[in-house]
Amino acid sequence: MRDIASKSNVNQALINYYFQSKQHLFDQVFLRRGKHIGRRREELLDALLAQPAAPSVEELVRAYLTPQWDMKYSSESGAAFVKLQARLHAEPEEHALRLRREVYDQSAKRYISAISDALPELSKPTVGLRMAFLIGAYLFMLNDVDRLNDLTDNQLGKVDKTEVLDNLVIFLSAGMTAPENTPLL
Repeated sequence: MRDIASKSNVNQALINYYFQSKQHLFDQVFLRRGKHIGRRREELLDALLAQPAAPSVEELVRAYLTPQWDMKYSSESGAAFVKLQARLHAEPEEHALRLRREVYDQSAKRYISAISDALPELSKPTVGLRMAFLIGAYLFMLNDVDRLNDLTDNQLGKVDKTEVLDNLVIFLSAGMTAPENTPLL
């Protein structure tokens, strides 16, 4: 808390008064940033659903990914939040799960519903499973650039971030639209 107070030029007593603990401060920072992503995802989904034509899976996937992608590249603090978020997604503890549910479940479930509407041949549980794959893939892409450079012989640094997003959307959309082998339920 002392380091946070010092770096933000705020009296530590004020931070202690308003947040009581490091955990509560962490929660509030995570909720503020994460809810911004969730709201932005819902705004983009609402805009797609308001169009006369039904949105394609590719449009839905891009709309879901864009707020996170934009935050990563908006500022140092945006990039730091995305790394923090990826770490939180790897945490199995109940507290991390509660935060993820509070921040992301509403928008994720709306996207699952919209993608299910776009892919009526797939069962909703299959779409939900594939959404979990989508989340894992994009969190890796946003968080582990060093590994990506290893796998591409350092060629990724020469690729524009928009091109990376475009490729991610194409790849994830193809996975989302793949035929269902056996319905989960």
